[in-house]
Amino acid sequence: MRAPTITIRGFRVFKGLMDSAGQRAMLAELREIVAAAPLFSPDTPYGKPMSVRMTSAGKYGWTSDRSGYRYADRHPGGGAWPAIPAPVLAIWRELVSDARDPDCCLINFYGEGARMGMHQDRDEADFTWPVLSVSLGDEGLFRIGNQARGGKTESIWLQSGDVVVMGGEARLTYHGVDRIKFGSSSLLPKGGRINLTCRVVE
Repeated sequence: MRAPTITIRGFRVFKGLMDSAGQRAMLAELREIVAAAPLFSPDTPYGKPMSVRMTSAGKYGWTSDRSGYRYADRHPGGGAWPAIPAPVLAIWRELVSDARDPDCCLINFYGEGARMGMHQDRDEADFTWPVLSVSLGDEGLFRIGNQARGGKTESIWLQSGDVVVMGGEARLTYHGVDRIKFGSSSLLPKGGRINLTCRVVE
């Protein structure tokens, strides 16, 4: 199995895993997904709108509203989620498992000023499966915390084409995106960052 470029608190970071051609090919696939399952802006259970817009691919999609954080088998607009693109599955099969594909590929779009607060990914049934994260577009400052809130943190800038695997000790570690360096990448003509996270839900 490919060795990570760097490991921070159990987060395995693969810098530049995807070349520019691979990034453009994946972006084309994502545009088709967004055409079928448009980006939406969810609310947190506390009624505060999230600053990222999102959609999903796979058997399930992740969503949030006053009822709480959860996975759903339908887009809020009513349609089924599109299939997870083959290039995304290829990365999962190389870095995570070729025996079990993810049930969900959550697609987050960060526009200028968007961020993601520190959180755990814990809406899944089996935490022994890692979460795989793919970055496209503008650089994002990724912050890694601890398995409980608070304490010292470490941060790393993730560039377009970087991939992170969050498994083992990192699986329930708090993490977030403090900011993006808007306009730092030419992949998205109007700027912004796309982050894909693949998860086994069931």
